[in-house]
Amino acid sequence: MPILTKRIYEPAEPADGHRLLTMRYWPRGVRKDRVDAWERGLAPTRELLADYRTEAIDWPEYERRYRHEMATRPESIAALDALRQRSANETVTVICGCKDESRCHRTLLKALVEEST
Repeated sequence: MPILTKRIYEPAEPADGHRLLTMRYWPRGVRKDRVDAWERGLAPTRELLADYRTEAIDWPEYERRYRHEMATRPESIAALDALRQRSANETVTVICGCKDESRCHRTLLKALVEEST
């Protein structure tokens, strides 16, 4: 089944399927019923996000480090495996707060799942 990506502030649609929030912290002003589940293990670490936001690292380095985190942190490995299993049977929409989808971990996460299927 497909993995979709969406920003948390976009309206929910029936085609979204299982809506999975992948942010480290809950976004302000967003009600809990806007998502079906919240998985912090799929979010980048605070350190990685801070390095990228302060421009200490560029996008290619962010991508490399995010992929490394997903492959080495036990909580991320388990969460990624669960996402792969769920997406094999139903549509999953990976949700985050980033404005630029092309520079967001949700796009990298979608690629990780698609590469393994």
